[in-house]
Amino acid sequence: MPIAKLTVELSIPHAQSLKDRRQVVRSLKDKLRHGFNVSVAELDDAALWNRATLGVVAISGSAAYLAGQMREVDDALHRLSNTLGAEVADSYVEMLAE
Repeated sequence: MPIAKLTVELSIPHAQSLKDRRQVVRSLKDKLRHGFNVSVAELDDAALWNRATLGVVAISGSAAYLAGQMREVDDALHRLSNTLGAEVADSYVEMLAE
């Protein structure tokens, strides 16, 4: 069964505190979970207020479906991060076939 993992590194230039960072990260996580039915987790510790790394994971019976879904999630992340005052510094997808 194929598993897709999208890793996203965010830059949050306006964050002046952990609270600012958390607000952006929480909003992104909630919107992705509800919009795409994927699992989202923060992968780093909160040592830097203006950086965050998110992991998005989905599982399906079809690798083609997962590839398309991860493209849509990545596009949505770019749009959502811009509206929240953040930037996607880097993103990459890994496909695992089990």
